[in-house]
Amino acid sequence: MGCRVWHALAFATTGAAALVVCGSALAQSEPRMPGHPVCRGSPAAQPALARLHEALAQARFVTYQPTSLTVMNGRVAPSNASSIRADLGVLRQRFDGLITYDAIHGNEALPALAAALKFRALIIGVWDPLDETQLAAAIAAARRFPELVTGLSLGNELLFSRRMTATGLAAAIARLRQRLPATPLSTTEPFHLFYDAAQSELLGQLDFLLVNVHPVFQPWFHQADDATAAQFVVNVLAELAARSCGPILVKETGMPTAPAEAGFSAARQASFYRELRQRLPPTSLHAFAYFAAFDAPWRAFDALAAPGAKPGVHPEEAHWGLYDGARRPKLAARELPALPER
Repeated sequence: MGCRVWHALAFATTGAAALVVCGSALAQSEPRMPGHPVCRGSPAAQPALARLHEALAQARFVTYQPTSLTVMNGRVAPSNASSIRADLGVLRQRFDGLITYDAIHGNEALPALAAALKFRALIIGVWDPLDETQLAAAIAAARRFPELVTGLSLGNELLFSRRMTATGLAAAIARLRQRLPATPLSTTEPFHLFYDAAQSELLGQLDFLLVNVHPVFQPWFHQADDATAAQFVVNVLAELAARSCGPILVKETGMPTAPAEAGFSAARQASFYRELRQRLPPTSLHAFAYFAAFDAPWRAFDALAAPGAKPGVHPEEAHWGLYDGARRPKLAARELPALPER
């Protein structure tokens, strides 16, 4: 989920010109991929894509993994339906859009539970697009709940973690489109990978773009204020707009609430989201999701939780949630107005 990026990247500014950071030096924005990818989406997905546009403008999204699910070094201890029901009951007070990472390991129960609680939109993640069991579960959910499931994401940071190639991922998306032509399809990567001209074919296969934009992993972060961090996210979306075949949803952005010695706190998390809401109000073309729903203590010790990170314990990875592991809301969640019942 969280990614470490130390390349030259678009730096946040409050002016019109984006900058890049190379070590400590600033320079004008480097040349980007010219033109627009050749979009190969399915006409049959247009009604669902229209619902996604509507959801981006009107829903409040959060990324979700069940509190009862744990992963250690790739070994999954699955969730259960009663725990998912309790999770969603808490989230539904403030959120009506969900983005998941996995379609199995207990998540098979999630679409029906989300529908019963009247969530507006669900984007289902498929952790491994080459695993037929995972694909079949996602396909079944999309077919059973076509008004709820507004899209599928094939993988999370597959290219960044080198678990797939861009060519292989584009082919997997094309194969799934043949099986599920009426559902919008996407994948999720750190934003800088979509700047590469080599990703044009992959971008052309995506009906909408899911992207991870983490200011906390930029080399300038600890010297920047929260307004600068939020503006960085806005600048990245401006860069990506010409490269996307559909709307853009920032799937991961946020701030951990601990450890304090690293400069993280619940107050700073809330401050970042206040700044981001001001600078990036949702529209039918772009929005952001809150990352993540709940703290996950296991993530601090999971070697696979932060692709590209140095080996060892990463305590910040346990504290991305807007709620703690006991489902208690932190300040950032408490500042969100409750949503009316649908």
